[in-house]
Amino acid sequence: MPTLLVIDDDPEVLYSVERSLRGPNLRVLSAATAQEGIAQVRQQRPNAVILDVRLPDMSGLEAVDRIRAIDPQLPIVMITAFATTETAIEAIKRGAFEYMLKPVELQQLRDVVAQAVELSRLRHVPAVFEEEAADEMADRIVGRSPAMQAVYKAIGRVAPLDVTVLVLGESGTGKELVARALFHHGRRCHGPFLALNCAAIPEPLLESELFGHERGAFTGADRRRIGKFEQADHGTLLLDEIGDMSPPTQAKLLRLLQEQRFDRLGGNETVESDVRVIAATNQNLEAAVAAGRFRQDLYYRLRGYTIQLPSLREHLEDLPLLVEHFVACFNRELGKFVRGVSPATLAALAGHDWPGNVRELQNVLRHALIHAPGDTLTPDLLPNDLFHGPRESPPPSLDVGRLVQNLLRDGTPDVYRRVCLEVDRVVLEAALQHSRGNQVLASELLGMSRNTLRAKLRSLGLVLQKQLLPESERDDQILPSEPPGTGGGEPEKTPAQAVQRS
Repeated sequence: MPTLLVIDDDPEVLYSVERSLRGPNLRVLSAATAQEGIAQVRQQRPNAVILDVRLPDMSGLEAVDRIRAIDPQLPIVMITAFATTETAIEAIKRGAFEYMLKPVELQQLRDVVAQAVELSRLRHVPAVFEEEAADEMADRIVGRSPAMQAVYKAIGRVAPLDVTVLVLGESGTGKELVARALFHHGRRCHGPFLALNCAAIPEPLLESELFGHERGAFTGADRRRIGKFEQADHGTLLLDEIGDMSPPTQAKLLRLLQEQRFDRLGGNETVESDVRVIAATNQNLEAAVAAGRFRQDLYYRLRGYTIQLPSLREHLEDLPLLVEHFVACFNRELGKFVRGVSPATLAALAGHDWPGNVRELQNVLRHALIHAPGDTLTPDLLPNDLFHGPRESPPPSLDVGRLVQNLLRDGTPDVYRRVCLEVDRVVLEAALQHSRGNQVLASELLGMSRNTLRAKLRSLGLVLQKQLLPESERDDQILPSEPPGTGGGEPEKTPAQAVQRS
């Protein structure tokens, strides 16, 4: 559970903040002096801090320095009843996440604290490649397909370089994860990391969020605001959905990327900022440039290096790995003990076109685990809208003629053997799907011995693990256990798993 530390010498403020923010998803600690708060930062490792500017033993600005010496990534929200422009600017320069005036509106404080806690997660929880040894709570980028291997190589090439990166991909493909991997593997990993969704902020406010504003710049601007580019100085800023940015804001962003300087909204002072920009979008920016919706010069400036993420449809061979990963994650999150998915469930997932990509797969599997009564995910646990017709698993299919033509056209050797292997794969997967993983029934349907079935599965790189069946349908109820040495060299796998390609 995330932890918030409130450091303020006013008991009423401590009581009000603690009562308003504490809940089932947030633990709130308090301290009345800077020294006590610094000690709690060292011992408790909170996810965010609310810090008063005026404290009895030292100034809030000095406390910021002491806290950041312990944890430079910890978001600090400063509050004060004695506001000055110089204090606000100095607080942000020293690394504060936000600066607020007393009396603080509680809803606004809740929103800022939620942003700070999420920022702490983005900064502290690494986004790592699947093969990397990391904490089990790390956000992993999963996939071993050629398409995902190309993404890993691209991240490895550009992460250490201080260049602008453009991440392209459909919604739900993991663009934020890639941006975080670039940050954690880059030179600026000890600096701030901020993310801003350009499509989620109303256009009149987006420029203020990015560049800040002066007091009186527009109606409601009652004080100076420090924008994301100042907050992320010497760090990294992710501009998500940059294709939704308006032309005036595009022009100002272009100047910043070219000169590393900008003006706050309504101000004349030029501010310098050293920020690495990672831009992401699900739009076709080339088409947007052609249509006049996106500046061509900005597009070329953002394309310091481009990483194209594949849709889930383009690397479905990673589906079993993704399912295994998310089932393990949701087991921890939901307190479940699901050990696997049935072959029919995996086939149903493979038959979906996944317009929402990996994010949609996450939601589907979370839904299934919430409703799972046992240790196996079966098709009836999947959301109804995942199926476009009767709730039946789509059978594997193969266009043999097209496969032969493609192999011949590409000059592939051993065409006959390769086609036979693919036919075997489709036939065996269909039989196992129909039999719900029952090896005896599948071998009877195919007209081959159980040992031959297992040998073919091994030669095709398929791993058979049975679904949990009713007792009357289990293999040991149909045939007695095989004597040692007759099982094709492999012991029976544990139930409640899936047919997966290794």
